[in-house]
Amino acid sequence: MDVNQAKQEHLLALKVMRLTKPTLFTNLPVTCEDRDLPGDLFSQLMREDPSTIKGAETLMLGEMLTLPQNFGNIFLGETFSSYISVHNDSNQVVKDILVKADLQTSSQRLNLSASNSAVAELKPECCIDDVIHHEVKEIGTHILVCAVSYTTQYGEKLYFRKFFKFQTDEVFLEAQIQNITTSPMFMEKVSLEPSMMYNVTELNTVTHGDQGESTFGKMSYLQPMDTRQYLYCLKPKPEYAEKAGVIKGVTVIGKLDIVWKTNLGERGRLQTSQLQRMAPGYGDIRLSLETIPDTVNLEEPFDITCKITNCSERTMDLVLEMCNTRSVHWCGVSGRQLGKLSPAAFLSLPLTLLSSVQGLQSISGLRLTDTFLKRTYEYDDIAQVCVVCPFTSNEC
Repeated sequence: MDVNQAKQEHLLALKVMRLTKPTLFTNLPVTCEDRDLPGDLFSQLMREDPSTIKGAETLMLGEMLTLPQNFGNIFLGETFSSYISVHNDSNQVVKDILVKADLQTSSQRLNLSASNSAVAELKPECCIDDVIHHEVKEIGTHILVCAVSYTTQYGEKLYFRKFFKFQTDEVFLEAQIQNITTSPMFMEKVSLEPSMMYNVTELNTVTHGDQGESTFGKMSYLQPMDTRQYLYCLKPKPEYAEKAGVIKGVTVIGKLDIVWKTNLGERGRLQTSQLQRMAPGYGDIRLSLETIPDTVNLEEPFDITCKITNCSERTMDLVLEMCNTRSVHWCGVSGRQLGKLSPAAFLSLPLTLLSSVQGLQSISGLRLTDTFLKRTYEYDDIAQVCVVCPFTSNEC
């Protein structure tokens, strides 16, 4: 998503695209028995479908690759790659073009530009291309700031910026344990003891009904030189997540506690030192949901309550804009003043909306503008609701 600060028509166009790997195209096979009414119709349609695998049409995976349709999720430890292109859309020769790309996190601002030197000139229908990379080391809101300055053929110096915001999701911690002895051992306990600021969820069991079964099977033995990966999900506790300033910087997240027994029953234990990581931030403004229904009726208004927190160190004067999407429509006046919000302060905002499409719908389209800095913050995919038809007949 991007917010273009300048409303002036520029000679240059800036395009920014995230570079991600394509995925295999998936389809939903529909089959029936030969004696059913459709007969061989479904099978024939799948055989003619170019996305299916010939001879294995009932498999969901196909042979085609699908390009990403949205920005997607970025997880801690991944490398964020982006393609930046500046194109001369005019019929003039533009001079002294300088393109800068900075990544703003909760704790620092990083320059990602490969070159800081200006390009002498850019002819019509020509472009300047660059690819930037950054290893994500913090969770929270990241803002990619792309700035372009240039000089027209009449000597006028122009400048514009675009902001591209993305959210880094919760942390997944992987612990790799290897048996370097010459005999098998029984893994009695492998757990992560979080610090007071975090909650941890173990992802090493599969739930069947009310009981959980270990992903390593019922007998937790580790053979000589074998290796296991244990996975944990860490999230900041709500009381600390609300106070972005409290958890800025490097913080302790916890320690691993490992207990095992040898083949003769001898007990061993290892407890690591405190693990540290870069703590999350939420940018200048954090928008969260206090109340939202799980299920709503089609084309019937429903209410949600948003909580807006000023995580910056300055007072903001906010304006709320509500943009409709294909399936979600906001009820009320867009562009209303929310007033001034002091640092670390918050306000609860009740909103009403309705959905015109059934199914699992994403709530998007909220825009907060700080009139002091003329900066706009976009909030999409805030939450999801299940939209159902209130009628039991086929009227929907």
